[in-house]
Amino acid sequence: MSEPKIKDVALIGGADFESNISNGKFVNFNRGFNEESDYNWNYLKGTKEEILKIQEKLDKKNMDTELFLADKAREEVLKIMDAKSPSLLHIATHGFYFPKKDNNIGNNKYIPYAGHANNKEPLLRTGLVLTGANQVWRYNRVPKNVDDGTLSGLEISNLDLSTTNVVVLSACETGLGDIDGSEGVYGLQRAFKMAGVDIIIMSLWQVPDTETAEFMNLFYSNWLGGMKIREAFKKTQKTMANKYRETPEKWAAFVLIE
Repeated sequence: MSEPKIKDVALIGGADFESNISNGKFVNFNRGFNEESDYNWNYLKGTKEEILKIQEKLDKKNMDTELFLADKAREEVLKIMDAKSPSLLHIATHGFYFPKKDNNIGNNKYIPYAGHANNKEPLLRTGLVLTGANQVWRYNRVPKNVDDGTLSGLEISNLDLSTTNVVVLSACETGLGDIDGSEGVYGLQRAFKMAGVDIIIMSLWQVPDTETAEFMNLFYSNWLGGMKIREAFKKTQKTMANKYRETPEKWAAFVLIE
């Protein structure tokens, strides 16, 4: 495959998961927070630092770059892009994948956002977490006529990202999904491919905030420094492997898929 051409870039990160703003409007959620919920998405300081450093590198190359930071790191941003999506899309946030369950969870048992965790559709059990998501995951209900702060694999698959040559998913478990015989993996990889993306960089397990930012900073330094994307990725892997010989879990999760 030929080297991807990058003309314009969108950087998304530093999402405010606690925000109660969706589609530019304040949403009043019912009271009833369940204290047993384990699904409060923690703020990722490294994602903000990561995209700001990448922005600096891109600015030096005079790249046409748009930044979606903090309260602007919303689900609707990607939906609005659609057929006018940039040639490079970098998303730094939480990612998730819920394995297929063999049995249904009873109605009396608390389910962390049942729309994802216990869904038969594999592309709804994987996704990216963006601004405002905690308000929905915490209360286990979605307000009407607003985005829920979670971009599922199914929603991604229905986008037109045919003008996007590269997607970098700087998030956890973005390479996971259900395996269905000869059909391969039903996950974000398939979702972005269905949307028309050529090259995807994603992770196979949970990745640490600090080292992930370090990995991405090195990758862009190599790539924008003149290396081809595959060469830059392999060089980054080698550098991180030498630095973290005893802890490969800090860097080895990332893969480049064509």
